Amino acid sequence: MIKFYLFIIFVLSIFLCGIAVGHYEIFPFDLIQNSKSLILNNFEKEQNNILIYEENIDSLILINSENDVIDKRKTLTNFIWNDQVPYSSTILVDENIVDERYQNLSNLKSIHRLTISMEYSVNSISYLFLPENSNDQLIIYHQGHRGDFINGKDTIDFFLDKNYSVLAFSMPLLGMNNQPIIDLDHFGKIKFTNHKQLQFLESSEFSPVKFFIEPIGVSLNYLNKNFDFDSYYMMGISGGGWTTVLFSAIDDRISQSYSVAGTIPIFMRSDSKNIGDYEQIIPELYAITNYLELYILNSYGDDRIHVQISNNNDPCCFSGNISGIYDHKINERLIKLDKGNFFLYTDYTHNEHKISEYSRILISEHMDNKILEK
Repeated sequence: MIKFYLFIIFVLSIFLCGIAVGHYEIFPFDLIQNSKSLILNNFEKEQNNILIYEENIDSLILINSENDVIDKRKTLTNFIWNDQVPYSSTILVDENIVDERYQNLSNLKSIHRLTISMEYSVNSISYLFLPENSNDQLIIYHQGHRGDFINGKDTIDFFLDKNYSVLAFSMPLLGMNNQPIIDLDHFGKIKFTNHKQLQFLESSEFSPVKFFIEPIGVSLNYLNKNFDFDSYYMMGISGGGWTTVLFSAIDDRISQSYSVAGTIPIFMRSDSKNIGDYEQIIPELYAITNYLELYILNSYGDDRIHVQISNNNDPCCFSGNISGIYDHKINERLIKLDKGNFFLYTDYTHNEHKISEYSRILISEHMDNKILEK
């Protein structure tokens, strides 16, 4: 019995000692932290090893003139909408709604809810956050596969506090967006909950890529008619970063676009964690315009820029410092076109799949023109 009590006392002592070391950062706190850093650094080096087999990156870029830009955009538009008129879906606007999750946001005047209905009863629900004090500029914030744009509340709050209006989206089937039951020939009734299922809707008359792009364009048309914003910017994380890349490549009303942990070119995706979701690897789409060309399209134009940020230690995807692999090729082509700027940064400040404070400040400095054009 005495041995049992001694054992309990020993275990409790170790436990309390661990708490004290962590709380007061006493010995051996530094030793533990150094060991942890060494282990993590070795892990990160392994994780960030992007294998590249393509040697002639320049040959993948088939944009050499403004006419090429126009043709690429036209072909992309035809692929997504076929014979339909882009941005023709219906929109319902509920003004001055109350959502308690956002009541503590800085500089918040009101929230409008925008609901857009599309084919197969798929919808998109976005929030327009209007500030008390406005700089007459709007940022589209797009959440990724984590779901609801509530996950981007810190980012929404950051830019509201700087007097920007913010229009926040979630990806199709995620967040507040619905997950309809669709009756498909040969397959039956299926509840759509995952982007991989969207391939069942592909046909010569319809592309599910429309679900990702259409709501943003419809919303911009609404804003044009009802507000007087001087500029439209767009930013997104993960799948929202991908959406930012594709939408701003098609619609040049977006003057500045910012993609965080959103995409890398197909030739850099040998690692399984970098392959991407359904929408990231549609062969028919990227045969029209590959990622390198998309980066040019969303950078090209008077006073237009595209900024790509990778998280060096991102546990999800697209991690590592990828500077010097293709960014110089993009900028060489933009110099030839004589319009637009492309920037690529690596965020070393955290080990998460997110838009960090560092990235928010960096984006804000670009928007405030504190970072000079290349």
